[in-house]
Amino acid sequence: MVGDKNRIEIPKLSTERVGRARFRGLRFIHTHLNNELLTKEDLTDLTLLQLDMVGCLTNLEDSEPLIHLGYLIPETKRQKAWSFIGPQELKELKVDFIEFITDLENEFIRERGRLFDIKDETEKAVLVSVVPPHSKKISDESIIELKELCYSAGISVLDTVVQRPKELHPTFLIGKGKMEEVIMKCQQLGADLIVFDEGLTPGQINNISSITELNVIDRNQLILDIFAQRAKTNEAKIQVELAQLHYILPRLASVNRAFSRITGRIGTRGPGETKLEVDKRRIRERIALLERRLKEIEEVRDRKRERRKATGIPVVSIVGYTNSGKSTLLNLLTKSNVEVFDMAFSTLNPTTRLIKFPERKNIILTDTVGFIKNLPDVLLKAFIATLEELRDSHLLVHLVDISSPDFEDKIKAVDEILNLLNLQNKERLIVFNKIDKINRSIIKNIESRYNAISISCLKKEGIERLIETIETRLKSSLC
Repeated sequence: MVGDKNRIEIPKLSTERVGRARFRGLRFIHTHLNNELLTKEDLTDLTLLQLDMVGCLTNLEDSEPLIHLGYLIPETKRQKAWSFIGPQELKELKVDFIEFITDLENEFIRERGRLFDIKDETEKAVLVSVVPPHSKKISDESIIELKELCYSAGISVLDTVVQRPKELHPTFLIGKGKMEEVIMKCQQLGADLIVFDEGLTPGQINNISSITELNVIDRNQLILDIFAQRAKTNEAKIQVELAQLHYILPRLASVNRAFSRITGRIGTRGPGETKLEVDKRRIRERIALLERRLKEIEEVRDRKRERRKATGIPVVSIVGYTNSGKSTLLNLLTKSNVEVFDMAFSTLNPTTRLIKFPERKNIILTDTVGFIKNLPDVLLKAFIATLEELRDSHLLVHLVDISSPDFEDKIKAVDEILNLLNLQNKERLIVFNKIDKINRSIIKNIESRYNAISISCLKKEGIERLIETIETRLKSSLC
């Protein structure tokens, strides 16, 4: 390749050999006519292109030109991502390159194995949390939630990067220099995925994908992927595919290349994954078909609801932030065996059971999908039919994980979604769960502030009191 005084244009390179601890199998050796050594740009190319080695020949006017070589090193050895051989006279360079690079790749494998006890097939990610200017977003709590979402999606988190830019960068969200640092960190740690806490525009996904071969997704795609993995019933699968297609449709033209590279992996899995490469007309036809099917399912559910209403049995719905313990509470109250997982969005389809007590009136209890802050509109719309169940409830039991540091923000997030559903006037009981994880001395004050009661599903504390309170609230609401 021949460049000018400013740059060398490197063509698109094969990715055949690139892996989490393997380099590309290419050495990039070039000349520096101004007698300078390896530059920051050279080292950035070394990292972003995952080259075996980058070198420059300089001092070409003398009888003995100098060579300066740079290569990547594991993160734990030094702060920098690279190390050097030379500069030294070219004739003195005596390196068995194949042996050198094989030992280096093996060192990357050993270091990553020592740092992370993670299975090879697990997708590994570096998280990027961007705190927008003038935002009230709390980065620590935001990162904790993003890590929980990654855990639910089966992603192993290797590291997190927090950026507080003065303004959001329109091209890369965080600025090209910082973006390159993130990509370098991914290379050192062996990550194959970058997850952004903020939503990325189609253009930003395309721009980031143009400088890295890593899979790049945002929080919305991550949530979509979790829903895709959790969907079991026919209705849930239709809802997930609808959400995926609605999300992808406006992005298809500008991110076709990025999506084609990651199809079937994190961010694109589930019922809709085979639909990502079709044209917009076929996607719209598919959306129309799925909406008709969903309408049919909704009509069947409406008939079931009408039959339940005819029985006169009161309906209680458990709502709350994701992973607050709703399914566990349903099992306790109804003596059921609904599957419970300690992860976000383990329940996607509403579960209805009957509370049967010989000395009490029967109650229909419904478990619903967990809520989350900044839920993507496409997901909210797709699951609106599931949340329609709440309209027929006589009482909403709002379950809150009181051990969460930001439980008050999560209460507000649930309230906002209930307001969107016009359920703000529905009779509601706030129930604080997981009191076994906090100092008991503060519970009374918090209960008083929210007119709530407290329980521990794990320790089965306060369950009898909860049932009595539910019965009392139902009597007042049904009168």
